Amino acid sequence: MPGAEKINGEWIKRYKNPWLIAGPCSVESEEQLLDITEKVAAQGVKVIRAGIWKPRTRPNSFEGVGAKAFDWIKSARSQFQVQFATEVASAQHVEQALKNDIDILWLGARTTVNPFTVQEIADALQGTDIPVLVKNPVNPDLALWIGAIERIYNAGISKIGAIHRGFSSFRKSQFRNEPVWQIPLELKRNIPEIPLICDPSHISGNRDMIFDISQKALDMGYNGLMIEVHPDPDKALSDAQQQITSDQLSEIRKNLKIRKATSNNVLFKNKLEELRDKIDSIDHDLLETLSNRMKVIGLIGEYKRDNNVTIFQLERWNEIIKSRPDWAEALGLGREFIEDLYKLIHTESIKNQTNILNQHTSKSK
Repeated sequence: MPGAEKINGEWIKRYKNPWLIAGPCSVESEEQLLDITEKVAAQGVKVIRAGIWKPRTRPNSFEGVGAKAFDWIKSARSQFQVQFATEVASAQHVEQALKNDIDILWLGARTTVNPFTVQEIADALQGTDIPVLVKNPVNPDLALWIGAIERIYNAGISKIGAIHRGFSSFRKSQFRNEPVWQIPLELKRNIPEIPLICDPSHISGNRDMIFDISQKALDMGYNGLMIEVHPDPDKALSDAQQQITSDQLSEIRKNLKIRKATSNNVLFKNKLEELRDKIDSIDHDLLETLSNRMKVIGLIGEYKRDNNVTIFQLERWNEIIKSRPDWAEALGLGREFIEDLYKLIHTESIKNQTNILNQHTSKSK
C-alpha cells in the first residue's frame, strides 16, 4: 500500500490496551442508550458503539432511529464522560456525524464492498482528522479491504483502524460470519501500522461464543475488541442473539488473558529459534514433496493427453477427498483442514494438466 508507513497507528495508544468499544448494536431510545452507557462506562470503557443507521437485509427490518439519536448521544457523553463511535454508510451520514461531534466513525461491511460509496465517504472526510475504522467487506476479498483503507487514507485521514467482523459464506458453519483469520493477518502483514480490532459479536452471531473468539483475537495480537452490549439483549430490535448484558461483558473481561507481544527471556528466545529452525527444515521437505507430486501430476496429464482422456476424473477425486481426511485424522490432523488443503492442490493439478493439454493443442494447429 503506497504511503502505508504514514498511517498513524499511535493514536490507539490513548486507550487502554486492549482497546474495548462496547454498546448496543442499534440505538433504540434515549432511555436504552443512557442505561447501557452508564453500565458500560462504570467498567472503565471509554468508547461506546451506537448504531444510528442500520443497513438491513430485509426492507421491513428495524433500520435505526436516525439523526434524532444525536441529542441522546450528546446527553450520554456529557453525563458519563465517554466517546461515541457510529457507523456511516453515505456522505450524508458523515456530514451529520461530524456536525454532531461524533468521536469515531466506522464503515460497515456492506459499505466497504462498494468502492463508489467508500470514495464518496472519503470525499466527505476531506479536511478532518477524525479516527475512521474500516470493517472487512462482506466477502473474503483482501484487495477490497485494502482498497477501502487506501481511499480513506488518500482523503487525508491518518488515524485509521481495521475491524475484522468475519465473512459471509454459503458453507454451513457454527459462525454467523466465517472468521477466515488468515485474511486480517494478511492485512496486518501488508499494513503493519494499522490497529486491528475484532468484532466477535458479528463473527459469532451467538453470545455464547463471544468469549472464545475474543480470546483467540487477543492471542493473535489484535489491538482491541468491539462487542455489542444491550440492557435486555433478547428484546433488542436488531441482532438480539449476539448481544450481551453489561454483567456478561464484565465476566468476559475478567476472564480474558492478556498476553505479551514477545519475551526478552534469553532461554525463551533460544528455544523458540531452535523450534523455528525445525519448522524451516520440515517446510523445505514439505515443499520438495509437493513439487514431486506436481511432477507426477504432469506425467499423468501427458498420459491423459496422449490417450485423449478428460482431465477431471470424478471417481478418482471422490476417492482422494474421502481417503485423505481419514489418513489425516489418524495422524492427529483436522479433517476440514486437509479437505481445504486438497481442494487447493486439486485446483492447481487441474490447472497444470490443462496447460499441458493446451500446449499440445496449440502445437497441433
